[in-house]
Amino acid sequence: MDRLALWIAQGFGSGRIPFAPGTFGSLVGILWTLLLIKTGSLWWYLAGAFLGLAGSVWLCSHAERILQQKDAPSVVLDEIVALPICFVASVTAEWARQGTLPPAEAYLKTPLVYLTVAVFALFRVFDIAKIWPAPALERWPGGWGITADDAMAAVYVALLSCVFVFWR
Repeated sequence: MDRLALWIAQGFGSGRIPFAPGTFGSLVGILWTLLLIKTGSLWWYLAGAFLGLAGSVWLCSHAERILQQKDAPSVVLDEIVALPICFVASVTAEWARQGTLPPAEAYLKTPLVYLTVAVFALFRVFDIAKIWPAPALERWPGGWGITADDAMAAVYVALLSCVFVFWR
């Protein structure tokens, strides 16, 4: 069970890549976001995002105990589950316009692929920069701190993405 928990916390192996594990974990986060969009329901999207965050707190705490290392770079589940937060403005706007979510594939084609790339890049910048209050959140114990600082970065991206989403 520990091996399975660690494998998930390490982003299904993406966190074990020796360079830029957070970036590779964030790419898996794009896949998680697309899977949630694929449900076609805003409510399932939001529920999945929330459950992902809750699962991250537990699994990242567990991984920290297994690895005996605070916020190990290989633990990237926090990046994965934060990505859907980044897309909340876009997903909500599409749902408000159409009453359903767009096909997940639309986020990989023009014009939405530009939004996807911008959101991904902004998330990486905010995750690395650790803008207030992320440093304070990061000091929370266990999986709470591991997950909360990435969730805060995602909130910043979600707020900025409102410009992209509501401007088009």
